[in-house]
Amino acid sequence: MRGEEDEGAPGRVMSVNIGTPIEVPHRGRMVSTGIFKSPVAGPLALRTLGLEGDGQADLRAHGGPDRAAYVYRWEDYEWWMEALGHRLAPGELGENLTVEGLGGLDIHVGDRLRLGEALIEASSPRVPCFKLGIRMGDASFPARFRAAGRSGFYARVIEEGRVAPGDGVERVVHRSDLPLVEDLAALMAAGGGDLAALRRAVAAPPLPEGWRSWCRERIARIETGSDDGVDGAAAVEPAEPGARSG
Repeated sequence: MRGEEDEGAPGRVMSVNIGTPIEVPHRGRMVSTGIFKSPVAGPLALRTLGLEGDGQADLRAHGGPDRAAYVYRWEDYEWWMEALGHRLAPGELGENLTVEGLGGLDIHVGDRLRLGEALIEASSPRVPCFKLGIRMGDASFPARFRAAGRSGFYARVIEEGRVAPGDGVERVVHRSDLPLVEDLAALMAAGGGDLAALRRAVAAPPLPEGWRSWCRERIARIETGSDDGVDGAAAVEPAEPGARSG
């Protein structure tokens, strides 16, 4: 693995959040979702397949080694609170780990961060499905979330360990040679029309195969002239390429 050591602007784990699937009403039917997460005192074990005590409703689209944890920065919460005009609590956007003090860091796919005892690797941005709209009480919120460029990131667990509120967070490997998480989120939201960005994504080994397959498909459509210009975010709602929370 190429990469550079990084002193990393140390931050801290502000909140550790878990939830188990519940049934909620949506457009005249009941749907199961694990997006309702609440802070716990911890420490909890962060394992290869997820955080101790946490659960997902649809294991075909959620969880797994490439999405063992979803991380969101408190600095982005502060932006949302100003934009929405009301207070938000840690975990309200469905993340497992709310971190603070990393607001100045640009996170790349393949970056590795030490949180408490665990070592994680950023794998991909979050592309939210309709269940984020259920959580926020606003069906239009997933589109607004995608457009904001504050996706947070999914992570795989490189070294299992316990994580608790107050634990330090430090980037220990910086993959500046690989795409930025937020650039990938923007690529998806824009419909995947940037050929150079798509090729760079395909060449990034830490990017999950679902994302790379989507990028390869977009490249093929552009190169064969069959690109229909469909918005990428709309094309993957409610499903999306290997990265959802709910």
